[in-house]
Amino acid sequence: MDKNTKKSELEVKARQWLTERGVTLDDIAELVYYLQSSYHEDLSMEDCLENVDQVLTKREVQNAILTGIQLDKLAEQKLLDQPLQKTIETDESLYGVDEIIAFSIVNVYGSIGFTNYGYIDKQKPGILERLNDKSTGECHTFLDDIVGAIAAAASSRLAHATADTGLIEDNLG
Repeated sequence: MDKNTKKSELEVKARQWLTERGVTLDDIAELVYYLQSSYHEDLSMEDCLENVDQVLTKREVQNAILTGIQLDKLAEQKLLDQPLQKTIETDESLYGVDEIIAFSIVNVYGSIGFTNYGYIDKQKPGILERLNDKSTGECHTFLDDIVGAIAAAASSRLAHATADTGLIEDNLG
């Protein structure tokens, strides 16, 4: 993101909450690298980080981050009514609302994001493994899916940019 661009209050808060929950942009960029390195010979972590940064500028993404993290925090504090409290606290497999929020992020860059998201959600590499560790006492029912979705969207953005560059080069050559 251009350093001179002013971030909205919503974006600043979404980025802050990710950090407070132990997720760095580098963590997400590593997931993008995991998803895309075999498709892009010269892929750098800087490229991955740039794409993560751009995904985080989208209002839909910011809203999903804030909503999901708030629900996770309320579940940690046991402030939700039953049976929702237990469902979110245990990340019940048939709940699915956490994935629906993730899909709102994945959708921002087209259908390729669904494939990226499904793959990374099953593999759970890097930060996703930690976020899925139930022994910490923290609740990340929504956050793990949100982080995976941000990585999937950034991967999709990268794939689209690469395809567009390839088309331009094909037409010039």
